[in-house]
Amino acid sequence: QIQLVESGGGLVQAGGSLRLSCQASGHTFSNYAMGWFRQAPGKGREFVGVISWTGESTWFADSVKGRFAISRDNAKNTVYLEMNSLKPEDTAVYYCAAGFVSDYDLEAGYRGMDYWGKGTLVNVSS
Repeated sequence: QIQLVESGGGLVQAGGSLRLSCQASGHTFSNYAMGWFRQAPGKGREFVGVISWTGESTWFADSVKGRFAISRDNAKNTVYLEMNSLKPEDTAVYYCAAGFVSDYDLEAGYRGMDYWGKGTLVNVSS
């Protein structure tokens, strides 16, 4: 088991920036790829981005590419989602997730995760 707790959500104006953090505990954090997903009001959950277990590779949804970045600190068991140039359509609950997934599978587009946090709300006002 791995437990995940997100933080850093809040209200921000369009064009602003926000950094989300996800603190992990339990199993060896560095063995897992770490992903961020989001769910907007009335919509299904969608993929935002993922970072490999080594931290060397990242993949992003087209909707956030160039605006969002993911990093991880394996010594602190923490993964970050840096969000810039935020838009009202970025408003959602953001979820951190951990998956025992290889770089090969991530490159192939696999986005399945094994463990999920409870989410943190990001509200972008226009």
